[in-house]
Amino acid sequence: MKKIFNLYKASYQGLPREAWLLAVVMLINRSGSVVLFFITLYLTKELDYSVENAGQLVSLYGLGAMGGAFLGGWATDRWGVNKVQIVTLLFASVGFMWLSFLTTAYSIGIMLFFLALTGEAFRPANSAAVAKYTPADKRARGFGLNRLAINFGVAIGPAVGGFLATINYTFIFWMDAITCFIAAIALWIFFRNDLDHTPQVETVEKAETPPVVQSVWRDKLFFFLLVLLFFSGVVFNQLFNTWPLYLREINFFSEDSIGLLMALNAIMIVLIEMPILHRLEVVNPVRIMTVGILLLVGGFALTPLGASWLYIAFTVTIWTMGEIFLFPISASYISNRASDSNRGSYMGFFTFAFAISFVIGPLLGTWAYQNISPNSVWVGCAILSVAITIGFVIFGYLDKKETAGKAELPTT
Repeated sequence: MKKIFNLYKASYQGLPREAWLLAVVMLINRSGSVVLFFITLYLTKELDYSVENAGQLVSLYGLGAMGGAFLGGWATDRWGVNKVQIVTLLFASVGFMWLSFLTTAYSIGIMLFFLALTGEAFRPANSAAVAKYTPADKRARGFGLNRLAINFGVAIGPAVGGFLATINYTFIFWMDAITCFIAAIALWIFFRNDLDHTPQVETVEKAETPPVVQSVWRDKLFFFLLVLLFFSGVVFNQLFNTWPLYLREINFFSEDSIGLLMALNAIMIVLIEMPILHRLEVVNPVRIMTVGILLLVGGFALTPLGASWLYIAFTVTIWTMGEIFLFPISASYISNRASDSNRGSYMGFFTFAFAISFVIGPLLGTWAYQNISPNSVWVGCAILSVAITIGFVIFGYLDKKETAGKAELPTT
C-alpha cells in the first residue's frame, strides 16, 4: 500500500503551479461539458431528426472545429495562450445558451459550426499553455494532469447531464454555458498578470533532442502522424454519435446508464493515468502510442460481441487504456517537436487532425449505421485497428531513422 501511495505521490511531483491552475480551469469547464455527448440523442429523440440527418448536423461541428484549429493556433502564436483561452470560452458560453433555443436544421447547423469555430480554437491555445508552463521532460505528465482534470470533469458532466436529460434536455445546454463562463473568469483571475504576449524565453530544461525542424510545413513525419491520429479520431468520435445510439437502440440502455459508462471512462483516467504516464516517461513514446492505438480502436471493435452493461463496461476499460497511452503521449511528442515560436501552429494542426475526424466520423458512422447495419460500424473499427497499428509501426521505423540521422550530424 505504501509503495502504491509513493507511486501516486511521485507522479504528481515536480509539476509547476501554472500547470495545476490550468488543470483547475479545465476541471471547471469539463464538469459541464455534456452537450456533445448527448447532441445526437437530443436531435433524434427530442427534435425527431433521422440518425443520418443528425450525423450530418454534428459533422458541421467538425467543419467548424477544422477552422477553429487553425484560428486557435494562429491566434495563439500572435496574441498569447491566455487571451485566446479566455475569449474562446466566453464565446462558447454564449453559443451554448443560444443553441438551447434553436430547433430548425439550418439554425442548429450554423450554431454548431460557430460553437466549434470558437470553442475548438481553445484547444491549441490550451495545449500550448501546458507546454509553455511545463518543463520539456515533464510535458507528458503536464498533458496528463490536464487530461485528468478533463476526465474528472467528464466523470461528473455526463452522469449529471444524463440525469438532467431525462428531465429536460434544455438543462444540458445551460450547464455547458455556465461552466464555460466560470472557467473564463477563473482563467483571468489566475493568469491576469500574464496576458501580454511576448516571445517565450524558456527557463526550463530543454529536451535532450531539440525540435527536428523549425517549420511545421516541412515536417513530413509530423504530418504522417497526423494522418494516423485522424483515423484514430474517426473511431473515437463514434463515442459521441453511433456508440450511444447503439447502446440505446440495440442494447436498450437508458440515457443515465450511458452516462455512467462515460463516467467509468473518466474515472479510470482520473485514477490511473498519471501514475502510468510517470512510469512511462523513460519509454519510447512511439511504442506507447502504437499499443495505445491498438487498444483504443480495438476496444470499440469489441462492442457488438456482448449486450450486458458489464460487458460494455469491459470494452470501455479496453479503449480507455488505449486513450491513456495515445492522447497525452502524442500531445507531448508533438509539442516537443515544435520550437517556442511555432508551438501554437503545431498544436493547431494537432487539433485540426481531430477536427477533420469530427467531420468524417459522424458522417461515415451514422451512414453505415443506418444504411448498412449498426454492427457494420464496429466491423469498420476492427479493420481500422489493424491498418492504423501497421501505420504506427512504420511511423516508429521512420522516427527511429530520423533520430539516428540527426545524431550523425556534425556538431559545431
